[in-house]
Amino acid sequence: MSETNDDNTAARPRRAVVLGGGMAGMLAAAVLVDHADEVVVVERDRMPERAEPRKGLPQARHAHLLLAGGARAVEALLPGVTERWLAAGARRVPLPNAIVSLSAQGWIPRTPERQFLISCSRDLLDLVVRRQVLALPGVTLREDVEARGLTGDARRVTGVRIGDAGDGDSRTLRADIVVDATGRGSRAPRWLAELGLPAVREETVDSGLVYASRVFRAPPGAEDFPMVSVAPLVNQAVPGQGITMHPIEGGRWLATVSGTRGGEPSRDAARFEPFARALRHPIAADIIARAEPLTDVHLNRSTVNRRRYFERLNAWPAGFVVTGDAVAAYNPIYGHGMSVAALGALALRGALAGRALAEPGTARAAQRAVARTADAAWAMAAGEDIHYPGAVGERPPAAARLLRGYIQRMMRTGTVDRTVTAALMDVMTLSAPVSQLFTPAVALRVARGPRRPPPQEPPITAAELALAGLARH
Repeated sequence: MSETNDDNTAARPRRAVVLGGGMAGMLAAAVLVDHADEVVVVERDRMPERAEPRKGLPQARHAHLLLAGGARAVEALLPGVTERWLAAGARRVPLPNAIVSLSAQGWIPRTPERQFLISCSRDLLDLVVRRQVLALPGVTLREDVEARGLTGDARRVTGVRIGDAGDGDSRTLRADIVVDATGRGSRAPRWLAELGLPAVREETVDSGLVYASRVFRAPPGAEDFPMVSVAPLVNQAVPGQGITMHPIEGGRWLATVSGTRGGEPSRDAARFEPFARALRHPIAADIIARAEPLTDVHLNRSTVNRRRYFERLNAWPAGFVVTGDAVAAYNPIYGHGMSVAALGALALRGALAGRALAEPGTARAAQRAVARTADAAWAMAAGEDIHYPGAVGERPPAAARLLRGYIQRMMRTGTVDRTVTAALMDVMTLSAPVSQLFTPAVALRVARGPRRPPPQEPPITAAELALAGLARH
């Protein structure tokens, strides 16, 4: 029997419905348990019981790193989750001392720990969070169920139409609040239009980047080998190409190569290592050439930066919030998606504090709070990607171009200046606001510029090379 709405709100329990059971959805559910008697998570996939891929998240096969700012946010929402990740095989990577990274401006010095990231497979990150959230009182997961539209009107959302995957019949699930965390493919703009609301402004920046990833077995004893990253060059006449190689659970390395239009990687396993060797430095290729491949090569083309400005609508219905990639989705090369989703969940918690779910203005305040958490990551990702050859999207204004010039000079200075490196680490891991890049101490060092040329060789020790079966010549 279909569930129906009723007006006797005092007699019925408060219900929150979250659309999407990924990272953003589960974190939203963790917030809502403090405001509803029942939290229902609607997910169109059948969720795996182990750290395994699922149909609705094909990008999980590629590099996913949870930045320090995002990790702290998840920990604030789910105390103890970091220990659970590490116990399950994830690695806490201190930054910048445990990464060998060639930025567009040069090798980043491996100075003492300033920030960190959590390194493992996306499937493991999701599994640990999902288990912890589903253990919370009042949270239930409805799998193999898809959302098909909202109920209510332009003033208030009263629920969601759902149906079993592959079944044409729909039924109504009443809710005091509906949170859309369905990701890049969110149909929220269409659903809002069906309720009589105006079109949602959308902005996209497409660099044409393609990802290809492969998992390798790490040599015995190589658990302490640093992450390796070779970033693409931007604003060049040639395509931007790069690689990230990081540890994942089970004594494995995940290597993800990337290339923009005209320089894309392929699914051909025989071309994976040569692609990595043709980059600005062959260190990653030297490593994977000696490692045992454990999987085929998987390709991903869903790298368009897309932002939807829900918060700018003149009117917003009570009882509806959009979060995660459904608000802003980024080129995965920047590693922002999960961390911004976690910060968005924290913002949702703050906006709901002391307010009733169905209270007029609650959802609008929450939507604006969530949107603000996307600003810095969007500026970094879209502002950089538009400069690749053949990139499609709106060109940044003059002020943004000046800012980018400052950041580039800052990154070059950071190759030899520890104070500047520290500021960059704080902002790039979403641990500090962008304003930290403009403090007097940092701005003065950037104005002076680097006092010596950046290092020409990667900052890696002979002992670390030996862990990977390499020897320094």
